[in-house]
Amino acid sequence: MAGDEQRQINRDSLFMLACLRISDRDPVHRVKIRNLSSGGLMAEGDIRVSAGMVLEVELRNIGWVAGSVAWVQGNRCGIAFNEEIDAKSVRAAQSAPDDSGFVPLRPLAAVKQVDPGQLRKI
Repeated sequence: MAGDEQRQINRDSLFMLACLRISDRDPVHRVKIRNLSSGGLMAEGDIRVSAGMVLEVELRNIGWVAGSVAWVQGNRCGIAFNEEIDAKSVRAAQSAPDDSGFVPLRPLAAVKQVDPGQLRKI
């Protein structure tokens, strides 16, 4: 049975930056979220993790979510959440920064395109 056939929860493909930490004493690492479901996510980044490692991911509109590494392949890993989340709320826009000061980046589609001729040379 292929990995996709074993998946029981639908996932949404997306590109979003998030913070990840292995423990409260560990520095926060920035990772790219490639897909997300209520049960977990796939992250990409320059952080060394191994299967079974316990960690936390800070998700927009939700906060820190506990989970563990399900698999690792190169600089990507799958993270299974300890408890299900509302994945749609993570995709929703955030109107203001939260108490941590974390301000998520806007989706690329929302960024205004600028004509390179209008840019000022420094």
